[in-house]
Amino acid sequence: MRFAFLFICLICSCQCWTQEDFLAKQYFNDGEFKKAAVFYENLVEKNPRRTDYAEGLIACYQQLEKYEEAQAFLLKKIESGNPYPTIYIELGYNYRLQGLTEKAKENYEIALSKIDVNPNYGYGIGFRFQRYTLLDYALKAYSRAMELNPQLDYNFQMARIYGEQGDIERMYGAYLELISTGKATQTNVLRNLDNFITSDPENPNNLKLKKILLQKAQKNPDILWNEILSWLFVQQKQYNSAFNQEKAIYKRSGESTLERLIGLGDIALEDNAVEEAREIFTYIDKNSYDPVIKLNARLNLIDIQLLDASEKQLDEIEGQFDALMEVYGYENHTLQLQIAYANFLTFKKGKPEEAIAILKKCLELPLERFSIAYVKLALGDILVFDQKFNEALINFSQVQKSLKNDVLGQNARFKVAQTSFYKGDFDWAFTQLKVLRGSTSQLIANDAMQLSLLISDNSLEDSTQTALKKYARADLLAYQQNTFEAIKVFDDILVNHKGEKIEDEALLKQGELLELIKDYEAAEFNYLKIVEFYGNDILADDAHFALAELYRNILNEPEKAKEHYEKIIYNYQDSYYFPQARKNFRILRGDSIN
Repeated sequence: MRFAFLFICLICSCQCWTQEDFLAKQYFNDGEFKKAAVFYENLVEKNPRRTDYAEGLIACYQQLEKYEEAQAFLLKKIESGNPYPTIYIELGYNYRLQGLTEKAKENYEIALSKIDVNPNYGYGIGFRFQRYTLLDYALKAYSRAMELNPQLDYNFQMARIYGEQGDIERMYGAYLELISTGKATQTNVLRNLDNFITSDPENPNNLKLKKILLQKAQKNPDILWNEILSWLFVQQKQYNSAFNQEKAIYKRSGESTLERLIGLGDIALEDNAVEEAREIFTYIDKNSYDPVIKLNARLNLIDIQLLDASEKQLDEIEGQFDALMEVYGYENHTLQLQIAYANFLTFKKGKPEEAIAILKKCLELPLERFSIAYVKLALGDILVFDQKFNEALINFSQVQKSLKNDVLGQNARFKVAQTSFYKGDFDWAFTQLKVLRGSTSQLIANDAMQLSLLISDNSLEDSTQTALKKYARADLLAYQQNTFEAIKVFDDILVNHKGEKIEDEALLKQGELLELIKDYEAAEFNYLKIVEFYGNDILADDAHFALAELYRNILNEPEKAKEHYEKIIYNYQDSYYFPQARKNFRILRGDSIN
């Protein structure tokens, strides 16, 4: 009984202590330092060995400008015997806040002297100096500790300090030394270097890093320097220069480094550096002995050809696909070929029947469930194109049930909703979309939200759903790449349903299609109309982002692009586009992007 009573008292005591800890931190974070100090005083009294509580109390005193109380507390700690050396830094910083510079320096020096007693104090002392931006003292602490005990390594911390001090060349040298000696990973170092360079090759920091790397490569021809030079050239979007470095790496390292070239090709293609991507994938195709790598390189080259292919070129590309099919046939590890060919036949040549036959033949192979899912999703897309909606829904539903907890399964559910929408079954589409609003994929969740709102808004206003049916027809035409016909249907909506809720949806979708046919002036007009007349509605951020991208990438009006990115940053912080808008805005402003 006595034990139970003691146990209950102990639990109550712990709960009380935990609550005081929470309240102290909460009041401090809210700027209510008087209230925080009361709780920290109690916590320090009950837990005299807890340094975090002591630091919290000192910080409260300093925020309240009660420097004498902080000083008395610190001196008492020092007099109590064998204090941890950082307490002298705290005392020195307290003197510094009062303008007592000499007394501050005296205590900083005392803290540094403790490293001679025990070099292992070096990290704690150096870190505390860094926290108060006493960077010269931090460097002294780290270097003295390493001098006394060569087993200690604080070069990473020192490199960061050089960067904070603006000693860029010394920082670069320190970081590169860390990589070359194997004391830091390349990934970690490049993440830190990324804070100091920009996409501008003429930026002084970029030029310094390039100079140091070239010097190191001349003195010691190590692949490491080629790898970092390649990384720098990629940040500067100089893909040809990066390609030259990667070729040098490949010639010295062999087949395994083709993965680096593949990654570079993907980056260049994603950044619309088409000619550079073409060169890279051509090189991979010629130099690889791996049949799958060669196939993927050729498929990438076909994708590049398709970016701006004429009817005659489409016939030539079909011949290329046929030749690849003869070489590779139907195999489990070459499904990417069959899916790419099926999509080409459907969306470029208008031959869905042939594409369906190819994919159904793939399903006869002994495939694992993820491979089956990829094929069935591709097959469903083509069946939708061919307006065989029920058969498409069967394929999508099978994938959804097979992979219900995977992003592929969520994607399949969205395709069920989208197909039902095209079919005119708006109620079933809406039911599926409600589930997808909580998808783990932000893109799927965002698309589901927009389509569900389109359905709900335009079903309430118009019980006959006339405008919604027209929109679904136009959207299907766009999916089938009948772009001009889709634009005409959207024109009908904008004329005959003017002022209805569907107007901003039609303007946005039509604007995207107008961009596809390169009628940029008309697309700009549509987006501006959304911003002007529907600035408080759900598609406003989409319109701002579309305008910003149009001004940045096509119309070459960076100031206008910045204006619209800024609108998203300040007015739509929960927008799906917020991260990309902030990144693009900073690039246009000339910031270094991490």
